[in-house]
Amino acid sequence: MLVPGRGIEMNSTMDEINLLRQAQRHHLVVRGIGEEIDLEIGPGEDDPTFATTLVRVPTQDTGVVEEQEDHKQLIMASQAPSEDQTELVKLPQAKRKKKVVKKWREEWADTYKWAYVDVHEGTTRIFCSVCREYGRKHRRNPYGNEGSRNMQMSALEEHNNSLLHKEALRLQMASKDKGLPAVERPVFVKDLMSKTAGSIIEAVLRKDPHEFEFIQSVQEVVHSLEPVLVKNSQYIHILERLLEPERTIIFRVPWVDDKGETHVNRGFRVQFSQVLGPCRGGLRFHPSMNLSVAKFLGFEQTMKNALSPYKLGGAGGGSDFDPRGKSENEIMRFCQSFMDELYRYLGPDQDLPAEDTGVGPREMGFLFGQYRRLAGHFQGNFTGPKIFWSGSSLRTEATGYGLVFFARLILLEMNKELKGLRCVISGTGKIALHVLEKLLSCGAIPITVSDSKGYLLDEDGFDYVKFSLLRDIKSQQRSLRDYIKSYPRARYFEDSKPWNERCDIAFPCASQNEIGQPEALGLVNSGCRILIEGSNMPCTSQAIDVLRKAKVLVAPAKAAGAGGIAVGELELNHEYNLMQWSPEDFETKLQDSMKQTYERSLKHANDYGFLKDSPEALVHGGNICAFLNLAQAMTDQGCV
Repeated sequence: MLVPGRGIEMNSTMDEINLLRQAQRHHLVVRGIGEEIDLEIGPGEDDPTFATTLVRVPTQDTGVVEEQEDHKQLIMASQAPSEDQTELVKLPQAKRKKKVVKKWREEWADTYKWAYVDVHEGTTRIFCSVCREYGRKHRRNPYGNEGSRNMQMSALEEHNNSLLHKEALRLQMASKDKGLPAVERPVFVKDLMSKTAGSIIEAVLRKDPHEFEFIQSVQEVVHSLEPVLVKNSQYIHILERLLEPERTIIFRVPWVDDKGETHVNRGFRVQFSQVLGPCRGGLRFHPSMNLSVAKFLGFEQTMKNALSPYKLGGAGGGSDFDPRGKSENEIMRFCQSFMDELYRYLGPDQDLPAEDTGVGPREMGFLFGQYRRLAGHFQGNFTGPKIFWSGSSLRTEATGYGLVFFARLILLEMNKELKGLRCVISGTGKIALHVLEKLLSCGAIPITVSDSKGYLLDEDGFDYVKFSLLRDIKSQQRSLRDYIKSYPRARYFEDSKPWNERCDIAFPCASQNEIGQPEALGLVNSGCRILIEGSNMPCTSQAIDVLRKAKVLVAPAKAAGAGGIAVGELELNHEYNLMQWSPEDFETKLQDSMKQTYERSLKHANDYGFLKDSPEALVHGGNICAFLNLAQAMTDQGCV
């Protein structure tokens, strides 16, 4: 957990941003260089007022001294001794207790990658980012007390040599051997105004300290709900219940490739809340999929569905299976094995999955076919385009179009329009391409798209002919580099993101946490004034802080991405399913839905003291509105 350092005062917002830029190469970004760290633990002996000069003073109670451990007591004097002070005498070689106080130096950020800094009970400590403990708590470990024999070692060195830390390093190396990212980053904790909100975050951290994505998502919501919890304390216990998923399903998924070799992956489905109705939420097939991501997706979908006018619960899930490079038969066999376990938890009145990263119409078809076979009847529909739907399915365009309609509503409040504005887009999935398509119809100038290897920049802006080429490249699974063969003035940047390009509006539509602190600084410097979230939680907590200080307006995915929920739910309704929707009817209904969501978010933000022109008003208002809908239903249904 990182807590912003105290005593750092800036003359302006840009001064803060410049400081963050200078410090971004260290993962302890907000720690003040030279700030004192108490490395030892002595119950009842913490004194945060220690200064930097070490002096020795005689102890008063020799009886107490005799009972202490066999080492010296070092005390930090708050000031250097004056000339007229009596010369300090040496301490006798008696048993005394030791205090070790060091400064957090810049080079330590690289030396002790396992460590992070936090304030515990008013004293700054160095914590282990794996086991969340500090100081002498590492001297005792489950295997004995090997770490406590040399009492002259500093707490940092003792921890490095302890079996506890060595086991943590072993697990991290095992993760690296499997090609998975090692868990080395600490959790970034926002400053909270109230102790109640802080205690809720602490409880989540104690339960699930390594679920970074889920903790980040919870922090954003709790930060928004602080004024709600202060105004009505009964919501505290409701929020605590809400943060625990109703049902978590983890299962193995064995499958056979085309060579006859067996493989096994892990499947997840987190049915986070059914308090408002049956669950709806995506399935994601990606190597980064884990329980933390599944819980984060389920929680975000629960809030998003609660913000919509429809009575829906929220769920999320998927597998660490990577469909890239697999044949169609291999994907079919995996999907069938995945559904062999999950089908018993699905149904029209229980849970219907939807598309997400790595899961498109092909995968949804395989999944639904196996579900129908196992269930023994044609019951319900999975929410995805072209999957046994009567009439014309327009849901595939709904989320992308809705993002653009939401941007238009924001600009309307500013007496501006999209025409002529430069827009940067990340991703080349369905959402990103439909955002690009709708921006063209509104007269905007989209200039970028991206994939997992880099981004494509066309300074002249895309047009409908170029958009058609991009769509063909995507459907044929070719590289974005092929675009340059037709338009040599365009450029492709490898291992880069588009957030340093000059723009007015940004549409992140790729994945969670794609915008970190460096990318946020790039957006601010490039002139971006509005950010419309297309993917769930595309910005890290540090990035949000940078955007807030620079007064960049953020439209959250919970509100801006609600178009897909609205149209998808209408198409699942038999009454609407029998209708043939024209493009005009579709856009009219979608715009009405987005306008309702926008107005509800602003109203609830205003009701709880967030000004309309605040850059985070839509974020806070959306979270508050969604939570109040869930809280009312949870109150009505009792403690279940």
